[in-house]
Amino acid sequence: MTRAAVLGSPIAHSLSPALHRAAYAELGLDWTYEAVECREVDLPGLLERPWAGLSLTMPLKRAVLPLLDEVSGLARAVGGANTVVFQEGRRLGYNTDVYGMVTALTEAGVRSPGSAAVLGGGATACSALAALRDLGLPKAVVVVRSPGRAAEAVSAADRLGVSVAVQTFADAMPHADLIISTLPAHAADPYAEAIAGATNALFDVVYAPWPTASAEAVGGRGGIVVGGLPMLVHQAARQVELMTGRAPAPVEAMRAAVS
Repeated sequence: MTRAAVLGSPIAHSLSPALHRAAYAELGLDWTYEAVECREVDLPGLLERPWAGLSLTMPLKRAVLPLLDEVSGLARAVGGANTVVFQEGRRLGYNTDVYGMVTALTEAGVRSPGSAAVLGGGATACSALAALRDLGLPKAVVVVRSPGRAAEAVSAADRLGVSVAVQTFADAMPHADLIISTLPAHAADPYAEAIAGATNALFDVVYAPWPTASAEAVGGRGGIVVGGLPMLVHQAARQVELMTGRAPAPVEAMRAAVS
């Protein structure tokens, strides 16, 4: 039996097992997929097990990079690999978060924003900057609590060839065609009305609890709202393709498994 898993801590809440198992069932594959509790210190040992593929949550996406034999250019640029494929004794690292973001946005009709702001400066913000670049927008405003919190995003932007301006939440919310919130659940709640007044399109990477206050505020004004669940489905679909070599992944079956 071929084994795959998602690693992270905490990991019990992960929807990845439901997504991947639905794909395997639809594809007729005798594969297993489990959620495994894993801290950074546990990662080297777990990589030694006989996996076909692994999905990783933060902070493992960064920690895994020096443990891989090959890292895709995109994963290197954004500073994290959320997918490991084991192939002929080699560990190959990929980033499917960017694909998930781009696909979720285009699916909702957001294909070529003229301006964008990214709320937050961590790993997900780095993927958001890459997604904006892929949508044809090589510039963005990054909004953080203090300038130092944008360091990771600024470094990733430099590697990606994206121009960023940094401002803080103490400043006025920047008006933009698209606002991408990479903040944790409830962290953006105090800014919900400001966000709704600054954009007609919001991509909030939170998927639980849903809808967020920001999503309700933007949606209440008739704006486009994209949640984290479509991103999760599409990034997992790309993982399935990379791990199994079978494409296209059964997206609708996967979506139904978590709806």
